[in-house]
Amino acid sequence: MANIVDLLSFDNIVFRNLCLWIGILIVKMLFMSGLTAFFRIKNKAFSSPEDLMFGGKKAKAPKYDDPSVERVRRAHRNDLENVLPFIIASFFYTLTNPTPFLAVNLVRVGALCRIAHTAVYAFGPVPQPTRAIAFGIPLAISVYMSVQVILHFA
Repeated sequence: MANIVDLLSFDNIVFRNLCLWIGILIVKMLFMSGLTAFFRIKNKAFSSPEDLMFGGKKAKAPKYDDPSVERVRRAHRNDLENVLPFIIASFFYTLTNPTPFLAVNLVRVGALCRIAHTAVYAFGPVPQPTRAIAFGIPLAISVYMSVQVILHFA
């Protein structure tokens, strides 16, 4: 059985790969906040009264229903609901000392699908089942890794 220090070492390809993809996913999620702000300013769709002065002229009232802003906000919320569990499941899966090939590819495919999901959701609409596939694959990976964690530590 592997030592936890060895599993969480940069000598472990699984852990090193996990750190890379977690970093990429976090940057992507932070980008979504900036993208929301961009669309709010571009479309003068501010939800807070103190933000109504952006863009020069004061808007008359907060606007909560701009389609571009809401699409990006929903994509960001979807990230918060799904990327964070994916990251946590991936971390604990690393502690099960999985087969490196499988673990590296599960994390890589899951992260790439989450990036694709953001692209087709935030900048869509793209015909289904594109978004459903980009959502479902990392969800299935998260469930698989979580079950493996439960079985390993039970």
